[in-house]
Parts: sequence; structure tokens; C-alpha cells
Amino acid sequence: MTARQATYTGVIPPVVTPLTADGEIDQASLERLVGFLLEGGVSGLFALGSSSETAYLTEDRRSRVLEIIVGANAGQVPVIAGAIETTTDRVIERAEISRKLGADAVVATAPFYTRTHPTEIDRHFRLIARAVELPLFAYDVPVCVHSKLDTELVLGLAADGVLAGIKDSSGDDVGFRRLALGAAALPGFSVLTGHEAIVDAMLLGDADGAVPGLANVDPLGYTRLVAAAGAGDWVTAKAEQDRLARLFEMVFVAQGTSGTAAGLGSFKTALMLRGVIATNVMSEPMRQLDQAETAAIGRLLDAAGLR
Repeated sequence: MTARQATYTGVIPPVVTPLTADGEIDQASLERLVGFLLEGGVSGLFALGSSSETAYLTEDRRSRVLEIIVGANAGQVPVIAGAIETTTDRVIERAEISRKLGADAVVATAPFYTRTHPTEIDRHFRLIARAVELPLFAYDVPVCVHSKLDTELVLGLAADGVLAGIKDSSGDDVGFRRLALGAAALPGFSVLTGHEAIVDAMLLGDADGAVPGLANVDPLGYTRLVAAAGAGDWVTAKAEQDRLARLFEMVFVAQGTSGTAAGLGSFKTALMLRGVIATNVMSEPMRQLDQAETAAIGRLLDAAGLR
């Protein structure tokens, strides 16, 4: 792992948002989930990211989710809040709300829906950092935003003190390695991978930590993986990653639905089966997983030693 003194390291799960049967925020389940993650040894909590269904939540529900997570965490680890909005002023508004609700840092993507240009993306992040008195992370997720953050652009923003780190969910392994190499001379900057099944490889390539959605289901597995990698025990790290990769097969169980519904639905279903949250209800128009899909996920939990 990197010798760079990154500020944010380890396992920072993108916390899912439990819902009641009628689609409201399930406060009790969310508080249990935060406790479950903290007991699993996580080093931070990422609220209101893709795994939180942030794109589906009303503004009031977004604020309520962050309020509950901050309260349940009670300052134990940093809370990073997504300010996932289409354009600059909307991000700034959401980030300022997050600051007032107690977030320790914020995350923003490049602008989306509107067509954009690299010079505008650069200005977008600079304006957010200038306006909001919290560390700012870039979120590279082209599958949702439909533009890829350029490595040189990110490193330039980091060098200028605009960005505190990046969550890379791009799937571009070459780009990630270039980013990690380029960040070696940037003390404090955090390079985090968002991929569940290759965390060991990314840590070997100088990632500072991981933001895997599957860590909602098995936080201990990921903290063991990161600890083994930090100790240079790559045999143990690989064995843990292999177990988690087999568990990750749950995201392919649901058919006839979107990848978002299949992935997040599997995490919620697994958490329900583990007794952490009460339901596997999804935000409309996504559907919750059915009985057959739930049984299949149960078998994967059993195989992973989680029941």
C-alpha cells in the first residue's frame, strides 16, 4: 500500500438507505446499519451516494438520511456526504446543507444531464471548493454521469488544493493506476476505489482505501482485507477478496430489472436476511427482490459464512 499520508483511508462504505414498507426512511434500521458498520471496523461512512439511492430521494429525505447517519455515528468516524446534483449551484446548495447537518466532507460528480466540457468540469470543482468550507471529493462514475474525469485534470485540482480525494468507480484500471502514481507526491490526497471485487489489486496499486457497496453486507470482510494488505500479507488479502468476490455474485441474481435495482436490491436483501434492516424495499420505480431471489442470496450468505 502507498506510503503517502492520505487523510481518508481504509473502508468507507456507501451506506444504503433502508425504507419502510410504504417507502419512508426507516430510521431504526438505518441506525442499526450504522452501528453494524462501526462494529465492523469501518474508517468512515459515505452517505447519499449511489448506493444510498440519492437520485431517488426527495430533498427532505436526503437531509433526513444524513441527519440520522451523523447522529448514529456520534463523531466516531468521518461522515462524507454526497452532493450529487446536475450543476454547480445545485451542488453548492446541497453541500452547504450537508455542512450544516454535520458532514465532515462532501462528494460531487462532474456536471451531468447538461452537456459539458473539461474546462467547465475544472471550473465546477473549483467553484464548489471555493464556496463550501468542507473537504471536497470528486466522484468518477461515468456509467451514471456519462463523462470520465481526466487523470491530469484531477491531479491538477488536487495539486491546487481543490480536491481532498477521489472515489473512482470508473472501471478504468489503467487510469486508476496513473492516478495513484500521479498522486504519490500529493500529501493528504486520498485515492479510493469503488470496486468490490478487486480491492486487493487496487491496494497493491497504491489505493488508500475502498468505498465498496458490498461492505454494507460484510464490513468485517473488507476491514480484514485492508488490514492484511496493510501488513503486506497479500496471500490473506487475496483469500479474503476471493471470498468477497464470490459473495458479490448476489448482484447478478435479479433478472428483468436495472443494474441499480439488482445491485442495491441484493445488498438490502442480504442485510434484511442478516437481521440488520427490516425490509428490502426499494425506491420507486425499482422493485424489491422476490422470494426466489431472496433465497438465492441467502445461499450466497451461507457460503460466505455470514449466517
